[in-house]
Amino acid sequence: MKQIKVTYANGSSEAYPAGVKAQDAIGRMGPLEWPLAAVLVNNELKPLDAELLADCAVEPVTIATSQGATTYRRSLCFLLAIAARELDPGRRLVAGMSIGTGFYHFFDDDKGMGEDEVLRLEARMRELVERDSPISVEWRSWADAVEYFRRSSQPDTLLLLEHLNDAIIPLNECAGFRDLHVAPLVPSTGVLKTFELRPYRGGLLLRYPHKEEPDKIRPFEDDPVLYSIAKETRERSRVLGVSSVGALNRVNGSKGIKDYIQVAEALQNKKIAGIADQVAARSGSVKVVLIAGPSSSGKTTTCKKLSIQLKVMGFDPVAISLDDYFVDRERTPRDESGEYDFECLEALDVEYLNDQLVSLFEGGEIELPLFDFKSGSRRASGRKLRLGERSLLVMEGIHGLNDRLTPRIPRESKFKVYVSALTQLNLDDHNRVSTTDNRLLRRMVRDYNFRGHSAQATLKMWPSVGRGERRHIFPFQNSADAAFNSALDYELGVLKIYAEPLLRTVKPTAAEYSEARRLQAFLDAFAPIPAQSVPRDSILREFIGDSEFKY
Repeated sequence: MKQIKVTYANGSSEAYPAGVKAQDAIGRMGPLEWPLAAVLVNNELKPLDAELLADCAVEPVTIATSQGATTYRRSLCFLLAIAARELDPGRRLVAGMSIGTGFYHFFDDDKGMGEDEVLRLEARMRELVERDSPISVEWRSWADAVEYFRRSSQPDTLLLLEHLNDAIIPLNECAGFRDLHVAPLVPSTGVLKTFELRPYRGGLLLRYPHKEEPDKIRPFEDDPVLYSIAKETRERSRVLGVSSVGALNRVNGSKGIKDYIQVAEALQNKKIAGIADQVAARSGSVKVVLIAGPSSSGKTTTCKKLSIQLKVMGFDPVAISLDDYFVDRERTPRDESGEYDFECLEALDVEYLNDQLVSLFEGGEIELPLFDFKSGSRRASGRKLRLGERSLLVMEGIHGLNDRLTPRIPRESKFKVYVSALTQLNLDDHNRVSTTDNRLLRRMVRDYNFRGHSAQATLKMWPSVGRGERRHIFPFQNSADAAFNSALDYELGVLKIYAEPLLRTVKPTAAEYSEARRLQAFLDAFAPIPAQSVPRDSILREFIGDSEFKY
């Protein structure tokens, strides 16, 4: 029998018969503080029952790592789906967006969910955990998979299979329940000891632990802004008639995608116009509109589109770039690694900014600064500014919602807008399209198109971007006066065309290969949508190019 060599992170290696399962080749990994969620095989995330067919490097992925925590959360959704199917087989429980440290779930019949119902679901989940049932991957022919999902009333999964023509289809299986295998799950239900079900606004929150504390559920903190966006996007999906990737692919395949895009863009423009109406309703007090949001949320285009709508309302919007208020490079704070921290508030000259804002609002004239990123210094721009009777400042930047940015400006003079790309699409009932993945793919395409960065470089720096968002943006989102969802439900079909070739440049020897492969597999579910169908004023153009706006 052919032998393969398995090499471990500590440098040791062992010979095994080809085809050995990963779970049988992990003995040399040594003791682990936390349970295994999966393994990395040549930097690709694999379930523990994956077969090892060639020489490879194997690394443990515990529930206390980023990839392990994601696997844990995905497995919790699978566990909840099993419990819901066993207790109420006639209803469809659908996974919604992440709210705080939980996934919002609801029944698609909109009958709501009482506390007793939630308690029954949690009790059943804990019974399954106690049983420690194995979660495995099984392979079915395409025809058998279609028949199974037809009999088990999983229509969104059936729609996904319409887009696939693979001869065999991988399925997750546990306790007689099967679901489409999208990414690895934990090896058994016994791993999933830490979770909480909480009744929430007619549905429930499936709450999960942080990777820093895998055995604890942190105290609940509501997130009304995210819920309002979730509710709004569900209503939008009803208008558009698409709530899953399979449904989008069907619209695309029927050549109805142009009409769909027009309606999606019109709904988004209508929302921006509504925000302009809110600003106008406070025209007696509001002097500055502050726009903030996480990376690749489309803040810049939102700012430009909102300015147009404000002009329609009779205002004279004046944009000020917060980037020009950076302190000189030698005054820039450094992070824990000793690198310049351009994302902290102290990287901006807050005092100078407020001096200029107060002067403007008192009727004075200022000269706007200009920051030279090459020299790392600020200088005068020669551009003078005085506000007129209908002038309205519009400022965009990651600290816009933080009142410490504008401490000398009264709260009633500020209108805050939170922008994020919160997709409402599901792959199927139990597998969400991650909002973070949506933004990451936007960022990857833009970085390559306009900054010359490789996909690997974007993937490498993405965790630090996330840390900055958690520190400087997310804690302030509930202080916003208005929230704008910049996600376009069709956009991943467009981004697929740009992102797939970039992801293929990330090779198995790179640490970022696992994320690249995961995103490639994720994009496989989408039928491509040509960029020619995207309007030139679309937010999506900020990332793919050929926009009518200048950036």
